[in-house]
Amino acid sequence: MLLSTFSHFSLFHMAANMYVLWSFSSSIVNILGQEQFMAVYLSAGVISNFVSYVCKVATGRYGPSLGASGAIMTVLAAVCTKIPEGRLAIIFLPMFTFTAGTALKAIIAMDTAGMILGWKFFDHAAHLGGALFGIWYITYGHELIWKNREPLVKIWHEMRTNGPKKGGGSK
Repeated sequence: MLLSTFSHFSLFHMAANMYVLWSFSSSIVNILGQEQFMAVYLSAGVISNFVSYVCKVATGRYGPSLGASGAIMTVLAAVCTKIPEGRLAIIFLPMFTFTAGTALKAIIAMDTAGMILGWKFFDHAAHLGGALFGIWYITYGHELIWKNREPLVKIWHEMRTNGPKKGGGSK
């Protein structure tokens, strides 16, 4: 599922995904930092592809799940959740602007409708899974996961520095 995040149907598909990622990358890195962004992005790729596969099996609408769209939707949803008053525009219609909060609601509504109605233009389930993961992570996940990682990081660094403890007894 992770490698599907780096595969695309076409050069245009990849270019569109990379443009959207580039558009939101500086904001999400400012919010999360580089390391946390990378962890969230890679996790989002797996989670959104998993949601896509589950929906495809549940509905019997089979097809490949390719592209970074789900992970990018996580980034977009996280930024829009954190900065809902931010102004956005569509690349071909720069004179038409709207708030990030409004954009997020519209994207979720479109992907929900697409998933229910079986539209096949996008992988709506992956988009929706990514968006919901982004909203959840910014709202709760950062506090639950990233801020509580310190004990695990300490254990990991101890294991790398001292090696595994032998014999199971205390010294």
